[in-house]
Amino acid sequence: MSTTRRTITTTIALAGLLVLGSGSVPATARQDAGPTVVHTIPDEGHCPLARVGTQFVKCDNLTGNGVRAPGWIPRA
Repeated sequence: MSTTRRTITTTIALAGLLVLGSGSVPATARQDAGPTVVHTIPDEGHCPLARVGTQFVKCDNLTGNGVRAPGWIPRA
């Protein structure tokens, strides 16, 4: 009789621990710093402002935020 009672008590205790252990735990997050980028500013004499089609270009970088380049800017 006491063996049956101990088995039931143990089973209930294990079931309770299983329920408590299966609960969700809070997640943590942190911002990823990303790769380190080193920007170099080229000499103005080597990279004059130009245009490709209707876009401003300087040192292979599109500039001007999509604004159409005027006709007096030389083509690259």
